[in-house]
Amino acid sequence: MSDFYTDVILKSSWAHNPNAVCRDIAMLEPGTRAKVQAMIADAKANGHDVRILETYRSQARQTQLFHQGKTQLAKVGCHGYGVAADLGLFLDGAKYDPRGQDYMFFEALCAKHKLISGINWGTPHAAHSFRDYDHVQSVPIFRQNDLFAGRWYPPPDYDPIEDMIRRGVKGT
Repeated sequence: MSDFYTDVILKSSWAHNPNAVCRDIAMLEPGTRAKVQAMIADAKANGHDVRILETYRSQARQTQLFHQGKTQLAKVGCHGYGVAADLGLFLDGAKYDPRGQDYMFFEALCAKHKLISGINWGTPHAAHSFRDYDHVQSVPIFRQNDLFAGRWYPPPDYDPIEDMIRRGVKGT
C-alpha cells in the first residue's frame, strides 16, 4: 500500500533520528498538515499565539517521554504516523503555557477544522481518564487500531468528524 506513512515518514531522516524533537510540519500527512495550519491561523486571528511543539514522534522518543513522566502513553500513537501534532499556547510572546484550562478553546477550533482534540478525543460527552490538552489528531480513536496495524491510512481529504457520524460514534 502506498500512503504518506510508507512513502514519506518511513523514508525520512526523522525516522532514523529516534530521540529528536520534530517540529517539521512537512512530517504531517497533507490533509492533517492543512488542518493544523488552518487551526493555528484561526487561533492567531483570535488573539492566541499557538505554535507547533511536535509533529512526528518515534517510539524511542515516546518511551523517553513516558519514563520522564511527560506522557501517560508508553506506546507511540498517531504522532508516529504523521496524523497528530502537539500545539503549544504561548503567552506574552515567549512564555509557553502548559496549563490545561487555558487550552479549552482548542475544542471548538478542532471541531471547526475537522481535527480530534486530546481534550475530549472527539467525544465531549463521554468520560475521559486521559486528557492531552495540547494534542490534536486527524484520526478518531475508533480508527487507531487499524492505523497502527497498517490496515488503514486516512486519505488527504479524510474528515474524522463525518466518519464518526457515519459510524454512529457519539462525537462533537
